[in-house]
Amino acid sequence: MPQPIKRHPPLRDLMAAMPHICSAPRDDAPIRYLCQRPDFGQRVFVDRLHLTVDQGIPGERWLRHPWLRLPDGRPDPAIQVSILPSRVCDLVWQPGDAAPHPGDPIVADLDTSLDNLPPGSLIEAGSAVLQVSAVFNTACVKWRSRYGEDAYRWINMEDHPRLRLRGILCAVVRDGVVTMADRLKLLRRGDEAGRDITGAD
Repeated sequence: MPQPIKRHPPLRDLMAAMPHICSAPRDDAPIRYLCQRPDFGQRVFVDRLHLTVDQGIPGERWLRHPWLRLPDGRPDPAIQVSILPSRVCDLVWQPGDAAPHPGDPIVADLDTSLDNLPPGSLIEAGSAVLQVSAVFNTACVKWRSRYGEDAYRWINMEDHPRLRLRGILCAVVRDGVVTMADRLKLLRRGDEAGRDITGAD
């Protein structure tokens, strides 16, 4: 039986992929994976996710083990849902790999750069709506352990933070359901201060 692959892409391959990553759709993005994380290290791939303002993704660990809390101790809604660009995911992880899937609930072919989706932007995900938060999603020590030192350095290289290669963090602002058949659609584009700049009501 073939052994699972430990991918750990070298920096040269990651850098060579930059033009492809930067040409991802800015809107109307197809979804590659929907994933739930009931607890640490657990991944459940599903064909739909329920998204709620109060619970984020019901059954997810956000309510019990958030890595960011409000001053009163409640889970910070700014990190309810993360979206990872599929072109980045494909470089570091494939089904059957030894390392686990990154764990982002939504992986989609989307340009998640700050220029395209500044804080305050609204994304329609099926019947739900997500608001891009100002919390920056960095590559953490788990990312380095799972996908290698080069993949970790690559995320945070000079000029790369603005590209948000590790994806975006969002709050649910309208309850709904997103399915694998849906596409992520930009409803409003914010600015870096989190304000809407589209003129939409």
